[in-house]
Amino acid sequence: MKITEVRVSLCNEERLKAFANITFDDEFVVRGLKVIEGHNGFFVSMPSRRRSDGTYQDIAHPINNAMRTMLEETVLAAYEEQLKLAQDRSEASNEPSSEPSSDSDSGSDTEADSDPGSERQS
Repeated sequence: MKITEVRVSLCNEERLKAFANITFDDEFVVRGLKVIEGHNGFFVSMPSRRRSDGTYQDIAHPINNAMRTMLEETVLAAYEEQLKLAQDRSEASNEPSSEPSSDSDSGSDTEADSDPGSERQS
């Protein structure tokens, strides 16, 4: 059984860093995995439901350690990739444009001229 797709949705809460969905052999999807930042680093939490006694029970989970390790390594690698893509997009949007701005030739000398919501008082 191979993981053929991993989708990661970032969220930056205190401990919860992302949700993930994994597809096995292009045929079976498990949704609702979580990337959690623990005291000893990141780990993957399996989808679970809350029981009436307040405890949680995994809905789907690996049966052996080899599968758990493979699943966790694959999901955490996809998480790291999404973090890098998000960081790259953030840096790209913060970079100043290399082309001159078109409003520099507009003749506008005040912020009031460029802000349609502001009114000039006389």
